[in-house]
Amino acid sequence: MQGLMMETPLLISSIAEHARKNHGDREIVSVTADNPRHRYTFRECIGRAKQLANALAKLGLAHGDRIATLAWNDYRHLEAYYGISGSGFVCHTINPRLFPEQLTYIINHAEDRWILTDVMFVPLLEALGEHIANVEGFIVMTDEAHMPETSLNNVLCYETLIGAEAADFAWPEFDERSASALCYTSGTTGNPKGVLYDHRSTILHAYAAVAPDVMDLSSRDTVLPVVPLFHVNAWGIPYSTLMTGAKIVFPGPKMGDGEALFELLDSEDVTKALGVPTVWLALLQYTAQAGKRLDKLQQSLVGGAAVPRSMIEEFRDKHDVELRQGWGMTETSPLGACNSIKAGLEDLSPDERLDLATKAGRALFGCDMRIVDDEGVEVQWDGVEYGALQVRGPWVCSDYFKLDGAAGTHTGDGWFDTGDVATIDRNGYMAITDRTKDVIKSGGEWISSIELENVAMDHPAVGEAGVIGLPHPKWTERPLLVVVKAEGQDVTRDELLAWYGGKVADWCVPNDVIFLDELPHTATGKIKKIELRKQFADYQFPE
Repeated sequence: MQGLMMETPLLISSIAEHARKNHGDREIVSVTADNPRHRYTFRECIGRAKQLANALAKLGLAHGDRIATLAWNDYRHLEAYYGISGSGFVCHTINPRLFPEQLTYIINHAEDRWILTDVMFVPLLEALGEHIANVEGFIVMTDEAHMPETSLNNVLCYETLIGAEAADFAWPEFDERSASALCYTSGTTGNPKGVLYDHRSTILHAYAAVAPDVMDLSSRDTVLPVVPLFHVNAWGIPYSTLMTGAKIVFPGPKMGDGEALFELLDSEDVTKALGVPTVWLALLQYTAQAGKRLDKLQQSLVGGAAVPRSMIEEFRDKHDVELRQGWGMTETSPLGACNSIKAGLEDLSPDERLDLATKAGRALFGCDMRIVDDEGVEVQWDGVEYGALQVRGPWVCSDYFKLDGAAGTHTGDGWFDTGDVATIDRNGYMAITDRTKDVIKSGGEWISSIELENVAMDHPAVGEAGVIGLPHPKWTERPLLVVVKAEGQDVTRDELLAWYGGKVADWCVPNDVIFLDELPHTATGKIKKIELRKQFADYQFPE
């Protein structure tokens, strides 16, 4: 027997209509190149998204065609999210920080028919020129007064394009499993791989994101997403904010500017923010130098890299802000786990809470997790046994776009192998101990490069730290610590090695420290360890 429920499809356009009807007056604030503080309402946003949808309908596109965006976090980019996906096309968000070869590859691999771009990325597209000849045209996301001269072919002005259309559009209804968005991994080795989201997975992910133990969003919140709209759908923020009616503050190109972020947080009464650790490091440095306090902010969701204990502590003690760590991947839409205090753990001491907060968190309902050993056998959830982290669920990718199983990332019984090495404790808190390819195997024991990096980052003179394993004649591999000093700070090799005393086992302490002016990074800001290993391929540890 089946239930007697309506089979209304879960479509992104339904979020747009819900927001228009129930939260129409809520505000979206944006920093843009042509307007330092643009303001309008959800109702106006959806109206303009419908104008865009009407314009796209005249371009001869077919259901499922890819339309790319190359843009910062602002209101026009949000309109594109709904105008493209709501029409039945696929919104392919492109990371402008990728290398030119990677950009060329993904634009061609995705078979993008049109590209919507910010003015500042026009020269980038011009440089790709003949290599992306299959793109039919470009829509520059500005008004006529700010249109650049360009050598690109078939260029349209966004405001002129949508200005000719009505703010009324009948969203089409189709299978909720239809593709909605496409995002490529940054590709530290080989070509980037495309993760193709669908409407159903996106809606379910948004439902999970707003829960109290995750983002805890409501119409009473104001949200500042510093995580880019071009990076895994900004962790679902374009959907969860409109679903709940939370006010949105977009920083535009000011994402890494500590002073600009503080001003937005303070003047717009932001209660929740989202970003990677390097963003919040810039914010904390500014507040310390300027003698300012984050009086309005209540909570920040941080992901993309391990969060140093010292950063969690500084947010808590100096600003009374809860820094909530999350874990996920492009392949998991991205939210897979989030760290919040579980019932029964409320009486932990401040230090115990800090220890817990450094973990990646507990699995969200909808992202099932398991840890397996080298034989594929599931290990205990005791916080000690570690192994390969595997996940499955309705917003976890079942394959990569156009690879047809060739990536070899999925198990025979349907789990996605994340490439992370992790533990899960008896309370369900997962901790990433390393990436499979980055774990250091020394004398038959495993050393976590992430743990060593976190200890180094807690030193006040360390701005950034990376740990790699290098060959050793006796121990097979030993850890090398590579450090960028914090601005205006100094520290010696011996001082840093001594810093590890009592914090890790003696045999885990790095054998040496190298100081650099900067570390190599991927397009998403992660340390590119493959480049570090190449750089120090001929290095020999001191006796």
